Amino acid sequence: MSLRLTLIALAMTLAPPMARAVDLTIPGSAAMTREIVEEAGSYRLPVGPYSDGLVYSFRVEGAIVQQAWRIEAQGMTTLQILAPMRQQLVDAGFEILFECTAPTCGGFDFRFNTRVMAAPDMFVDLLDFRFLSARRNGQDNGADYVTLLVSRANDSGYVQIIQAGGEQIEVADTPTAPAAGSGSAPPVAPGAAPLSDQPLAQALLDRGHVILSDLDFETGSSALGAGPFASLRALADFLNADSARRVALVGHTDTVGGLEPNIALSRERAASVLSRLAEDYQVPRAQMDAEGAGYLAPIASNRSDHGRESNRRVEVVLLRSE
Repeated sequence: MSLRLTLIALAMTLAPPMARAVDLTIPGSAAMTREIVEEAGSYRLPVGPYSDGLVYSFRVEGAIVQQAWRIEAQGMTTLQILAPMRQQLVDAGFEILFECTAPTCGGFDFRFNTRVMAAPDMFVDLLDFRFLSARRNGQDNGADYVTLLVSRANDSGYVQIIQAGGEQIEVADTPTAPAAGSGSAPPVAPGAAPLSDQPLAQALLDRGHVILSDLDFETGSSALGAGPFASLRALADFLNADSARRVALVGHTDTVGGLEPNIALSRERAASVLSRLAEDYQVPRAQMDAEGAGYLAPIASNRSDHGRESNRRVEVVLLRSE
C-alpha cells in the first residue's frame, strides 16, 4: 500500500520550507489507526540509545506529522517490516542516523523516554521492537527527518512514523532530557523515588517518572494491599485536575523466576494499581496505561534482599502533561 505522507511547508524563520514529501510502502495490509499533524511543533529526535538516564537526541522544530499503523503481519518479524521502509528512505536520499533493536535501544527506558503514540493506536513490545532515525538535507540549513518505530503483537504489526521538517536546534551528540515531562528537567537516574520534601505531582513534572514507593503487594501475587496509599491519592489528584494528562503505570520485579512470568506479574501489578485508581479515585481509565517490564530495568543489585525489594516496584511515567 503506497502511503503519501505529506509534510506541510511553513514560511517561518524558525522552520525553512521542506523540500518534498516522502512516499513509503508499508509491507502487508496496513490501516492507519491515528494521525496527529502539528503545523509548527518540536520533536526530540533520538540519535542514540538510552544511557546514563538519557536518550541521546536533538530537537527539531517545524512541521511534525505522526502516524500509527496496524498491519496484518502473520509470520513477519519486526526486521521484515522495517527493512523495506529503510531501503525506501535510503533510495529517497535519506541518511540513516541511528538504528537499534529493543535491547540495544535500551528496552523499557528507551520506550518511555521517546515519543510514542498511545495504545491502542500504537503497541510496543518491550522485548521486540526496532527503531530508526534518518535525515535528508534540504536548502537553507533545513532538512527532512523521519523516525520509524516497529513492533508486533500476536499476528499484528505496529508501525509509528514521525516526519519532521525544519531546523535542527541542538547538536546531535548532546544528550537531552527525557521526552516525558517538561523537557527542561535535569538528568536523574532512572527509577529515582520522589524526594520526601517534593510533592508527587511536581516530581512527576520535573523528572517524568516516579516510584510509587508506599505500595505493597501480597508475596508472589498481583493483588494490591488494602491501603490507603498516599501516593495513589496524590496521583489521582494530579490526573483528575487535567483530563489531558496521561500516564503509564509500569510494574517491575526482581530476577527470581523466568522473564515471561515476571513480565506477566509486573503487568498484572500495574493493572491492579490502575484499577484501584479508577475504582476508588474515579480516575478515567483513558488517562492510564498499564505495562510490565519484569526484571529488565533494575535500580539496585539483585544479589541482596534489599536490592531485590527495591526492584519490586511500580513506577508512574508521565506520557502527556497538557
